[in-house]
Amino acid sequence: MSSPSTTTGHPKGLAVLFATEMWERFNYYGMRAILVLFMTKALLFDKAFASNLYGSYTSLVYLTPLLGGYIADRYWGNQRSIIVGGILMALGEFLLFFCASTYQSAPDVSAMLFFSGLGLMITGNGFFKPNISALVGQLYPKGDRRIDSAYTIFYMGINVGGAIGPIICGLVGDT
Repeated sequence: MSSPSTTTGHPKGLAVLFATEMWERFNYYGMRAILVLFMTKALLFDKAFASNLYGSYTSLVYLTPLLGGYIADRYWGNQRSIIVGGILMALGEFLLFFCASTYQSAPDVSAMLFFSGLGLMITGNGFFKPNISALVGQLYPKGDRRIDSAYTIFYMGINVGGAIGPIICGLVGDT
């Protein structure tokens, strides 16, 4: 799966995986930064319920990659799992955005969209997260010394997305 090297000495696919993971983490941590506030201020959920839901959501986001990795290893492969996961997360995010625009006029519909969106985000993350990391390793031939630096670059994408997501989403979500 190794593609031609770029001027950095790494396959071009690493830049794609870096950017994909950075924006996915931007979305994930940005949404998490405003999730409880949205539940309590917009959807008018009780604070205890919102906190429990936030904890459940976060737990499931970290548990579902076990199942998603298993399905990828046994049936779908990494690429298909990443695509399916990305599509599910995008659909979930669109439902959450739509939910935010309908909560005043149709609160019941908004709540349904909200829970459906969270469910799609959880499921999509389960397929996406374990497989994109594995794909980084598949860019390099066995024994390639560049793989350590490739994972460092890849994890920088995670950290950049995780750092700027909450800041930007917090600023935009506050308007």
